[in-house]
Amino acid sequence: MDLYEYQARDVFEKYGVPVLAGIVADTPEEVKAAAEKIGGVVVVKAQVKTGGRGKAGGVKVAKTPDEAYEAAKAILGLDIKGHIVKRVMVAQGAAIAEEFYFSVLLDRANRSYLSLCSVEGGMEIEILAVEKPEALARVDVNPLTGIDKDKAVEIARAANFPEELIEKVSDVFVKLYEVYKGEDATLVEVNPLVLTEAGDIVALDGKVTLDENASEIRHPEHAALEDKDAADPLEAKAKASGLNYVKLDGQVGIIGNGAGLVMSTLDVVAYAGENHNGVKPANFLDIGGGASAAVMAAGLDVILGDPQVKSVFVNVFGGITACDAVANGIKGALETLGDTASKPLVVRLDGNRVDEGRAILAEYAHPLVTLAATMDEGADKAAELANA
Repeated sequence: MDLYEYQARDVFEKYGVPVLAGIVADTPEEVKAAAEKIGGVVVVKAQVKTGGRGKAGGVKVAKTPDEAYEAAKAILGLDIKGHIVKRVMVAQGAAIAEEFYFSVLLDRANRSYLSLCSVEGGMEIEILAVEKPEALARVDVNPLTGIDKDKAVEIARAANFPEELIEKVSDVFVKLYEVYKGEDATLVEVNPLVLTEAGDIVALDGKVTLDENASEIRHPEHAALEDKDAADPLEAKAKASGLNYVKLDGQVGIIGNGAGLVMSTLDVVAYAGENHNGVKPANFLDIGGGASAAVMAAGLDVILGDPQVKSVFVNVFGGITACDAVANGIKGALETLGDTASKPLVVRLDGNRVDEGRAILAEYAHPLVTLAATMDEGADKAAELANA
């Protein structure tokens, strides 16, 4: 779960990371009141979960409360890369002397943590990594020891911080790692981390991504950070049913059991779609080890609710759950959904009791269901139906 900037700021403050005053507001009147309370120069910043706010006009400096009011009128309702601004943060202005970059993240490829750091902050890190890779320090972080003072100093030196700043920035790096560890995050990023003209190190703009796997048991308080209004309705519906679902921009709905099989299915469908006007997978949906009628109905209900979906490919390998149970699950799901199931389904079964499973669906002879012998055959047929 990605946090909004104001939420990241509040989490930073909780762990002692130096931040400036910030007040959330939903209307121009609230923005004016916040600017009056903070005093002096403020920055009105759109709260959206995407980059490029400044270039899109979503960040404006205001010297007076009246200017803040006008800035809010211009920003609220703004469309930034498909995200409509409904809330802003009024942040205390800062006299910036220098801008830096720091992050700690989960390095999935190496099954470890990684810190990225640079004395050239402010610009998008992806651009910096491409245009000036030598300016971006990459320091491995052992998950067992994390970032203590010595490691923080190592990171600061690797990023070529001036010797006179290493003591200050390393203290902040340690606190930012405490955020990462304490909140079970997969990313804590500050861009920019600034040196003010007064000589202070301040986290001016933060980004935090929380590991949802830790939320329910270890961090029930994280539920309050979720913006349910901004969530994709299909993803919210799937989550309520306990399904692992991610919406994609395609036309072939995908249902499989096991994340590895579903990922493979996405690739095979994308490849098959090249022969059918470039149709693509519409989602990732892993129903897990069980494929009961209730689970299958919940999955189909989510996928068929996506207007972009033109066909569905059910790709199941029977293991713990045998193929005949899966077939009965599909049969029960179609009976449960009734007329709401109106898009063609291609079903490929393999594994435990596959013959029995195929026989059940063949005998059922539902007009929407087409059986496929292999994954390639099923992907091609689903792509063909979606294109038709």
